Amino acid sequence: MTDKRPALCGLTRDELTAKLKEAGQPAYRAGQVLDWIYNKRVTSIDDMTNLPAPLRETLKENFVVSHADVVTVQGAKDKTRKILYRLNDGRFVESVLIPASPSLYGDRADRRTICVSSQVGCAYGCKFCASGLAGFTRNLDSGEIVSQLLATEAHTGEKINNIVFMGMGEPLANFKNLSKALEIINSHWGLNIGARHITVSTSGVAPVIKKLADIPIPVRLAISLHGATDEVRDRIMPVNSKWNIDALFESLEYWRSKKKQKITFEFILIDGINDSMDQAVELAKRAKQLDAKVNLIPYNTVDGLTWKRPSNNRCQTFRKMLATHGVPATLRLEKGHDIDAACGQLRLKEEEKHGISDKPAAQ
Repeated sequence: MTDKRPALCGLTRDELTAKLKEAGQPAYRAGQVLDWIYNKRVTSIDDMTNLPAPLRETLKENFVVSHADVVTVQGAKDKTRKILYRLNDGRFVESVLIPASPSLYGDRADRRTICVSSQVGCAYGCKFCASGLAGFTRNLDSGEIVSQLLATEAHTGEKINNIVFMGMGEPLANFKNLSKALEIINSHWGLNIGARHITVSTSGVAPVIKKLADIPIPVRLAISLHGATDEVRDRIMPVNSKWNIDALFESLEYWRSKKKQKITFEFILIDGINDSMDQAVELAKRAKQLDAKVNLIPYNTVDGLTWKRPSNNRCQTFRKMLATHGVPATLRLEKGHDIDAACGQLRLKEEEKHGISDKPAAQ
């Protein structure tokens, strides 16, 4: 049965204050509720013991603390963990908890990064990705996004200090809920994670890149490029038919005029598709245009898709070509290759088990 009560962790401080004011409560009660959620980490409104009993009852009638329940955790040999969550309507999303890795975005080795989902499924149909194989179901609300972090920290007992919106879905297609979640994650009254430790990844929704550039939170931006020319990118990224590389780069120039952080180009290397030296040279030219860095990722095999990963030697040669042209590039020997770590695979298997399926839907 679907529980339609919204999550308290999906409200900003101003929204929570307004809700409590409607219930006849003073503004300071918002600070108490937020302290219980983000500092004391309670999962039940009953545990908010410094709130009056009538207020707790009112809150329970109208809200839950969070939305995501951990269903399955797959552990890889490298300690990467794929986490599957059940949402209040019975749908599933997943995230990946990535252990310390000095090569991931150049971060130091004590980072614990979570790759967070923003939608159930995806409508963008990137050809290497499992997230969209069952189509698009719906956007996650801000509470469902934040709940992934709270549920993961509660389950693992580990503090997350780096967040990448690179799980299921296209974050910029869910901009309203994404921007609210970013405020909650970044604010001192929320999860209090610094903006430089938050990366939003997009397939290239050019107009919304500009909207993201205009918000006051200086998050990092990663672009799922995967092709350095329109001819190659069209084969991999359907979004390129709507916003081609020139349109994408025009929006990235706007981003650079608003933000100081370097842009990262994500480039999944696929055997015989985009791993040629011609692509490496063109990618270097594009990266230098924006003073961007490049994160190379060997293709992670997806059930139902026929593409293959290049040899390690081919990947290294591609990286060296970028370096020869003066472009900083890391070759990410991806985590969790033995646990279906490509986003969407675990969710697809669980929904098949429960007889849940979707046809692609319009957003």
